Amino acid sequence: MITLTPDEVRARFGPLFSMKFLTMVDQNAGLAEIREHCRARGTIEWDAANRVRARGAIQSCHVEGTTMTMVARLGVSPANFGAAGQEIGGQALEGVEVVGDEVVTTWSGIAGAGVGVAACLPQAPGVLRAEYPSEDDLKIGGARTCRVRIVSPLYEKVTIGIDDTDTREEGATWVLALKCAEACTIPGVEYLDMRLVQLNPAVPKKTTNCVGSALNFAVRPGKVDELLEYVRDFVESEAVSNDTGIAVYRGIAFSEESPYAKRVKTELLTVDDAEAEAARMGIRFIDSTGRKGRIGALGAVLWGNKGVEAAGLYGETL
Repeated sequence: MITLTPDEVRARFGPLFSMKFLTMVDQNAGLAEIREHCRARGTIEWDAANRVRARGAIQSCHVEGTTMTMVARLGVSPANFGAAGQEIGGQALEGVEVVGDEVVTTWSGIAGAGVGVAACLPQAPGVLRAEYPSEDDLKIGGARTCRVRIVSPLYEKVTIGIDDTDTREEGATWVLALKCAEACTIPGVEYLDMRLVQLNPAVPKKTTNCVGSALNFAVRPGKVDELLEYVRDFVESEAVSNDTGIAVYRGIAFSEESPYAKRVKTELLTVDDAEAEAARMGIRFIDSTGRKGRIGALGAVLWGNKGVEAAGLYGETL
């Protein structure tokens, strides 16, 4: 086994194009979520298509711009790997394993896809080190096959829903939520993304558009409580409403689809409804008000990782 740091990989092959690599794990669900950011859209799209075709450990994959998000099963999974073909992927994720406070992902690639896994991805910010089975795996390009184990820090995923921080006279929940996320400087906490979640516009007690906000974070072990305290203090100190709700879910996926994902966009719900469904789904509230903002905060968490449809009315697609 040959072990190289990202700086050593960069020195050997020259600077390449991976801009971020991060792995979150939900051990209760047996899943990992891998975020990969590249400078070029084309490479991300080709890699995604081939990884899905190869199957291996990947359960699902989607691309937004130059960022790929993969949900993978923990453990080692056989892959249909080789030169790209009808049922064969030229690049594959073959395993995800947790070792202490680190995550080891196992990759294979052929030809240009081998350059991607052996030379490009291992030098991404977020990688601790890369482990190559042999010197042959460091010979990249042409028709060669390369294999590598990429080691990165263990994170967990935390989704936070926020609603009702504003009034008809002032404020905007999405602005407050985004400022909160971008001002977070807690070591071991990575802000991932933010979603606007359209709730039911027919609700009579609303500011105007009836939209909640969801924030997604990757959090190192032992840092979740500090993050939640920071978010609650920031949001409640900046909110101009007494109805603010803040909901939290720790994990990559829910064990089942909540019927409230539809209901928050189409029905009039009560705080009691929201609290009962949150408890059933493993979502908790951390706000101090206990008021109607909890309905939208629940909706934001339920839609916070569903994609662009979160921004639309129920059934609307873009």
